[in-house]
Amino acid sequence: MEIEALEAILMEDFKEIHSSESGLATSNRCFQIKLSPQDDEDDDSSTPVELGLIFSHTEKYPDEPPLLNVKSLRGIQPEDLRILKAKLQEEASENLGMAMIYTLVASAKEWLSERFEQDSTIENAKAEEAAKDEIVVPHGEPVTVESFLAWRERFEAELALERAKLMPESALAAPKEKRLSGRQWFESGRAAAKGAAPVTEGSDEEDVEDIDFDDDDFEDDEEDMLEHYLAEKSDSSSHSSRRAT
Repeated sequence: MEIEALEAILMEDFKEIHSSESGLATSNRCFQIKLSPQDDEDDDSSTPVELGLIFSHTEKYPDEPPLLNVKSLRGIQPEDLRILKAKLQEEASENLGMAMIYTLVASAKEWLSERFEQDSTIENAKAEEAAKDEIVVPHGEPVTVESFLAWRERFEAELALERAKLMPESALAAPKEKRLSGRQWFESGRAAAKGAAPVTEGSDEEDVEDIDFDDDDFEDDEEDMLEHYLAEKSDSSSHSSRRAT
């Protein structure tokens, strides 16, 4: 009756094997139960270890212990097998007088869970630590709205400075109302290159001075020009705000 009950409960994990495969000194019927530390619904392919619990009933079973053996189906060391076998033989002696195989199955499964899930926890902890070590911590200051605006202001000022280096000194020294903006000066230069008259503010037509550039034209102090650009930008922003109100 016990064999039939085990077959019904364990199904494909329960099978009869030849006595020569059992490692037991008997010619009686031998059986093997496949066990793992995971629950039945888990995927066996991901199970790191599997155990074969082998048993055979003696003539006086259950008044004497069954013949027991354990073997590794996957990933269990011989020392662990020795410890588990001794544990199961001790429990069998404590359960004499009753059918005990399923009790031994439950005990073996619990031992596997405690033994190998502990190893799995340690391995996972090591893997997490290794992953932390591989994380690259970014260096430098984080970009904020304020830092970006400050960088853009400086960039625009430097850009204006570079454009100013290309403008003749007479254009920079002209009265403000007649001074060409960088864009107007650039466009007037393009028009002059095509033979057209340049366009300026404050007049419909105005002769463009044909100036030869030399190194002396570019010796202005760059910091002073930056400050001049930023001051004009600030004035422009203030005028725009007043017009908006």
